[in-house]
Amino acid sequence: MKSLTVSSEVAGTVWKLAVAVGDAVSAEQDLVVLESMKMEIPSAAPQAGVVRQILVAEGEVVEEGQPLVVIEWNE
Repeated sequence: MKSLTVSSEVAGTVWKLAVAVGDAVSAEQDLVVLESMKMEIPSAAPQAGVVRQILVAEGEVVEEGQPLVVIEWNE
């Protein structure tokens, strides 16, 4: 299995978790929605896989580059 970590592209607050651990996701599916400067900014899956870890919680303040979600897939 391969895995990757999706990181925050901006500093902000986790507004919504759009997935749960164990969810199958498709490429470009929203995983986490961040709020920054009154804008909603989705963080999407770069490829299809299964959510193995969620590293943040709703309401949590995150920094740019902070890990958000770990996705795994079969090669």
